Amino acid sequence: MTQSEVSSNLSISSLSPAAPGLAHRSKTAVAWLACLLGVFGAHWWYLGRPRAWMVTAYSCLMIVLARFYPVWWDNPPFLLLLLPIADGYIEALIFALKPDDKFDQKYNPHSARVTRTRWAPVIAAIVTTVLMGVVLVFGIAMAVIYIYTSMGWLDGLKL
Repeated sequence: MTQSEVSSNLSISSLSPAAPGLAHRSKTAVAWLACLLGVFGAHWWYLGRPRAWMVTAYSCLMIVLARFYPVWWDNPPFLLLLLPIADGYIEALIFALKPDDKFDQKYNPHSARVTRTRWAPVIAAIVTTVLMGVVLVFGIAMAVIYIYTSMGWLDGLKL
């Protein structure tokens, strides 16, 4: 084999759609990661997004700052965790309900495999919707109570 044949074989193999080392990303795994660990940006790490560390660092910083308050749920850093939590739930719904071919176009362009999901992403979307409703309503209620208490609007109220 000559030098030109070796270099042409290397260039062809590096451009092939099924290039080794590129993992096929699962739409179901992304949806579950966003639903359950979206507060830390786990789905961003899985997809290889470049600024995933920023979401993780923000969430960890808010958790550490929340430890300095006497009540863990009644402080600004804990309430600021609602931002990445809401982002995780919204992205979980987006990934779970995105058509398979569009997901493959964006996140698996060089994979030889084709995503064929059935009910798993739909179940992830249902669980995400229930969790999102419970957690975000709790967060909004805690934010309202925190603001009302800090402004003194609840002073003298007898329940």
